[in-house]
Amino acid sequence: MKILAIDDQQLITLSLEKHLGDLGYNVKTAQNGLEGVKLFDTYKPDLIIVDINMDGMSGLDVVKIIREVKKSDVPILVMSGNTREDIIVCGFHLGADDYMKKPVSLNEIAARVKRIIGAPKNPNFQSSKDKFKTKMLQENCVGVVIPCYNEEERLLSKEFIDFIDSNLGYHLCFVNDGSKDNTLEVLEKLREGREDYVSIYNCKVNGGKGEAVRQGMLNLVKDQQLDFIGFLDADLSTDFKDFDDLVKTISTSEFKIVSGSRMSRMGANITKESARKIISKTINIIIRKILGMSFNDTQCGAKIMRRDIVTDIFKEKFITRWIFDVEIFKRMRIKYGKEEAISMICEQPLKKWIHADGSKLSMKDSIKIVGQLAQIAVHYR
Repeated sequence: MKILAIDDQQLITLSLEKHLGDLGYNVKTAQNGLEGVKLFDTYKPDLIIVDINMDGMSGLDVVKIIREVKKSDVPILVMSGNTREDIIVCGFHLGADDYMKKPVSLNEIAARVKRIIGAPKNPNFQSSKDKFKTKMLQENCVGVVIPCYNEEERLLSKEFIDFIDSNLGYHLCFVNDGSKDNTLEVLEKLREGREDYVSIYNCKVNGGKGEAVRQGMLNLVKDQQLDFIGFLDADLSTDFKDFDDLVKTISTSEFKIVSGSRMSRMGANITKESARKIISKTINIIIRKILGMSFNDTQCGAKIMRRDIVTDIFKEKFITRWIFDVEIFKRMRIKYGKEEAISMICEQPLKKWIHADGSKLSMKDSIKIVGQLAQIAVHYR
């Protein structure tokens, strides 16, 4: 049984090709509507799975061509993050046989495919389903930069592997920032078998967290399939559940940046060393003065942004190694103006944030930050 999967995001088509292939289906993929229509003629599939929101020829255009131009009644399963009722109804009116809303599990996809065209002659079909039940195709494709410096002992490889294996549509880019231990070897082992979803950007010389994040962001922005790109600390002091919440916020809003905020509040588990709390509050007062914007927490290591602003914000080197987040917001204000920048940036309180032992930022470094803030104030004046 032959399936044609049409989606302009390779992270999605790779997942469909691999997992439906493991179930015994023959799967070919196309990266856009035009390519898919051409492949339809030669491949003659038993089922088409198509996304709606593609540049050029949309998924609805594909359905219309298959039904009205090709005069084919081959089953068409639409799979999209577009949940507008008029779009869904239009898809059915044009001749779609089913409509799946992302995020959607591979188990559900397999069940719908089986219902439409039947199961392949594969004795492992039933047992294979259980293996995929927690794997989710996401609504958007998201790139995440994780800066790493001497993380051999602290890197939570299992947590990263579990997340990337369960959330198809994410690409993790680990930046090895000139580590002097075996961090690179640990990252290479983590990447094994997940090369399409995990990449490593190796900096031979330590440039500091800001430069590591900058290099990773500029590397990921080259990948056109990514809708949003962000960064996250390697110690996972902000966990993936909170980060995914940031992604959901930016994907359902007009914000350009959604930044995590470690605000203490009821229902949230936010822990910091007491001395850090005092220093953080002092530094935040200075940051608010420099930015002229009332941020509660610029320094949280979890941020997500739209790909269209990444190149402008990260093309120039930051002048500080640790408080580059302040420079990101300062650059946003310079580019868009104060009022527009404020409307583009959202601070979202985290449900959980734990200060991790072994942080590279010492209390002495925290005091030096005041001097670096003065540098920022002068440089961006």
